Amino acid sequence: MGRGREHDQSAFTVVLALAANAGVGLLKLGAGLLTGSGALLSEAAHSVGDVSTQLMLLTAVRRSAKPADRRHPFGYGKERYFWALLAACGVLVSGAIFSVYEGIRTITEGSEESSLLWVNYLVLGLALVMEGTSLVQAVRQVRRDAAEHDESVPRRLAGTDDPAPRAVFAEDLTAVIGIGLAAAGVALHQLTGSAVWDGVASLAIGGLLTVVAFLLAQSTKTLLIGRQADSRTLRSIELWLEEQPEIDDVVDLMTMLTGTDQVLVCARVDVVDDYRAGQLEEAFARIDVELRKEFADVHEVFIQPVPRTNRELRERVLHRYGREMADQPEDLTAR
Repeated sequence: MGRGREHDQSAFTVVLALAANAGVGLLKLGAGLLTGSGALLSEAAHSVGDVSTQLMLLTAVRRSAKPADRRHPFGYGKERYFWALLAACGVLVSGAIFSVYEGIRTITEGSEESSLLWVNYLVLGLALVMEGTSLVQAVRQVRRDAAEHDESVPRRLAGTDDPAPRAVFAEDLTAVIGIGLAAAGVALHQLTGSAVWDGVASLAIGGLLTVVAFLLAQSTKTLLIGRQADSRTLRSIELWLEEQPEIDDVVDLMTMLTGTDQVLVCARVDVVDDYRAGQLEEAFARIDVELRKEFADVHEVFIQPVPRTNRELRERVLHRYGREMADQPEDLTAR
């Protein structure tokens, strides 16, 4: 999938989730105020958090597409990670904290009985349909992305360099679970006459949102710091470079994700001694072009000739990867 098409797909997923959460949030808020249900008010706060999250993710998708300039020669790809990190914090602040507060308040103070509890079930049913629609779209994008990278869905969710579909998937799945918790709290409140169950449901929703916010923030942090490409891509690039006639061995290979589907490659190679400096300059220029054609995600390439006998460099590589690259055929994934 081209970068432009993938950008549009991520934007569509986020916009659909934004529309669903905005509509659902208004319904939950109205039902919560009408019936006094703490669980519904917690779910309304959850939806508000999701709306703010999707606005940040939409900002991330748009701003990360800006072309490179003089001040940012590697582009603005990491803007997507910065806004995704803020979005994860938004889930915690606007959703989880309010839900915990509402749960404690409901348990300690109780709530007035309402004859309109049926409104809660109607709203939760509509919310399930709308959130489910958004979740289906997120699942489709994740499955498509996993198929293109020949990975399982769980592995792709854990290793993807695009935080937008992962965040939408996590939030929509959490929303569906949250709806189930809210429905259980409302039903137990109605059956027992005790508002404690409503409060317990709110606390459970708050705890769920806290876990999701932490997981999203943790996964985005690694991308923002500068994660390397996945081991399969790293090994494939290494093998491709070693197939070039001018390269005797790859001594060191470093990669970094500079954005979604953007990989920076820095290679230190031991070149064949028979080539003159001018020939190597032409060879490195050719390798730069062909490597980016062979690997669509490779965005920038830097190649440095070094002797493979350099002990200090080999020790650094050994410390980083657990093996020396030169003359070592084993797969990186084995480590």
